[in-house]
Amino acid sequence: MWLVDAWYRGAWWLQLLRPLSWLFNLLAAARRGRLTAQQCTSALPVIIVGNLTVGGAGKTPVVLALGSALRQQGWRVGVLSRGYGGQSRHYPLFVGADTDVRASGDEARLLRRHHRGPLVVDPDRCRGLRALEESGLCDVVVCDDGLQHYRLGRDIEIVVVDAERGFGNGLTLPAGPLREPAQRLAGVDVIVLNGKQAEAQLATTLEQQSAPIGSVHLQPAAWINVKTGQRVSLQNFQMVKLSDESDKRQVYAIAGIGHPQRFFESLSAMGITAHCEGFPDHYAYRAADLSFAGKDLLLMTEKDAVKCERFAQDNWWYLAIEPQLDKDVLTAVINRLNTIRSTSANMGDKEHG
Repeated sequence: MWLVDAWYRGAWWLQLLRPLSWLFNLLAAARRGRLTAQQCTSALPVIIVGNLTVGGAGKTPVVLALGSALRQQGWRVGVLSRGYGGQSRHYPLFVGADTDVRASGDEARLLRRHHRGPLVVDPDRCRGLRALEESGLCDVVVCDDGLQHYRLGRDIEIVVVDAERGFGNGLTLPAGPLREPAQRLAGVDVIVLNGKQAEAQLATTLEQQSAPIGSVHLQPAAWINVKTGQRVSLQNFQMVKLSDESDKRQVYAIAGIGHPQRFFESLSAMGITAHCEGFPDHYAYRAADLSFAGKDLLLMTEKDAVKCERFAQDNWWYLAIEPQLDKDVLTAVINRLNTIRSTSANMGDKEHG
């Protein structure tokens, strides 16, 4: 986490690592060329939702919002995930409601809660893609992450950008947070901004892009009890919180996501003052990690909650959000899919003719 902080505050000593970043760029370009030459393809359209930086940028909410919008357009959506942090005994893993989060990983568990359709986890994304194709349960695949997994063929690339933090110091690993140079944006189909744009250099970078640019809006919807599943509206939860405070209880908040501060700021925007504790992205919580909260109120994200269900206390709550994509983003994706569908149909007619 200290290194991530250095990337985004522009620590001067990172400039000493520039030669290593140049070497990283050369190796990454060679790897991209090699894997692209071995690319697996599918009869199904494949949409990649990825990012350029290390850590989370909000890809999973975009996948959920996109999947919901495509279903409304009549598409049967399958989701493919690497299952980061999961340790399944077999792959490909079709994730069900009863799949242990320790097997699927936290993001896949979160996806399963909301996605209506097949969901496959596999570190070998090509193998996972074949499983979805052979299932006959979908006619489009959305891949959560995988922008740099070049062996996986793709028809549409969507890059999610943390609009508040941008690309940090603009350097690639290890001198900066970028997995690929920002010039990679020139080759993608859609750019989605997560959060309010605050990074000035990002605005300059985006002005140079021809791809449609839109936003994902993460609207707080309700508070859910981690242990019982009880749902409380945002307004009524303020009453619960005030009641706890009147009993001299403290309010704590945790976040093990790519940018924990975003969650903490959302609490402040709702008028909730909490003692905040950030954890690394995908952190595997144990009960002892959260013992500091005692019987006090503990607030978290849903991504944290899926890993805490087994040992949750009565006073633990997570914030449910409803992700929504800009209309321009959805229009660009749907138009592209319709073009792919039309092209495939015409090729089929020619073959039969």
